[in-house]
Amino acid sequence: MDTGQPLASVRSRVQSANVYFGGAAIAEALALGSQIVITGRTTDTGLVLGPMLHEFKWKVDDWDKLAAGTIAGHTVECGAQCTGGNCQVDWQTIPNLADIGYPIVEAEPDGTFVITKHPGTGGRVTVASIKEQLLYEMGDPHEYITPDCVADFTSIHLEQAGPDRVRFSEIHGRPATNMYKVSISYSAGFKAIGTLMYSWPDAYAKAQAADAILRQRLDRLGLRFDAIRTEFGGVSACHGALAGEPAPEIAEVVLRVGVRSQDRVAVERFTKEIAPLALNGPPTVTGLGSGRPKVEEIVAYWPALIPKTEAHPEISVEET
Repeated sequence: MDTGQPLASVRSRVQSANVYFGGAAIAEALALGSQIVITGRTTDTGLVLGPMLHEFKWKVDDWDKLAAGTIAGHTVECGAQCTGGNCQVDWQTIPNLADIGYPIVEAEPDGTFVITKHPGTGGRVTVASIKEQLLYEMGDPHEYITPDCVADFTSIHLEQAGPDRVRFSEIHGRPATNMYKVSISYSAGFKAIGTLMYSWPDAYAKAQAADAILRQRLDRLGLRFDAIRTEFGGVSACHGALAGEPAPEIAEVVLRVGVRSQDRVAVERFTKEIAPLALNGPPTVTGLGSGRPKVEEIVAYWPALIPKTEAHPEISVEET
């Protein structure tokens, strides 16, 4: 999906492939009498939509209601992130985050629902906190594509319906596509990441100098990598170039350097060049982590599509 390349280019290195099913198979399992449903790869939204389909007997082509169930699932899929966790709006005043309440969906057959939480728990459910979660992992808000339907997030009407209660209504959806998404993993070489921390004074300048020294030594050894990346924690690791230059008196900076290669030997050699920087580089350095970095196998992600005619969920009900 990202590059347009055929799966054949990595097929010999594939480790797993899982189709994303939605709520319909969960609803079918519930209709067969299941009290616990164990799924394979399933969309987060389907975990909420499935019980709604079963309970309300919605038709599988009632796109507005399916979209409502999908959006309900999206709202609660990250747990307390919709009840005040990870919320930027007045976060300092959100009460009792140590005992934050997890969300409850109070759903109605007409597709409307309320998000709330248990009384007496911490956190806060407001239109603002809900909006932040709605934007989570959002691509095109007009076309939130799931196996069950295409939901239109721009149609959502939100209303504060009381303390810690937000009501959703007027949601619209469109027909599902004829494709499933497939999550494929494959072997993609090796990596290692090393970290060192430099302290005041001139913490950032020391970290930059250490990075340059390390790269010179790697080059002198003739080591070549598919990628080498440096981050300066406390300066620009989150925002990159947009962060600008730090204040001269910055207290500490974390130097984080990672390499990736198909050649395990080259990555192993990189790990042996980190520790010497402590005594053979800029001063006021301390280590982070647990000694020399470890070489790790890279399991990479290959998102793809498959026609729905090629994959079918099978449901088995077992007595235990």
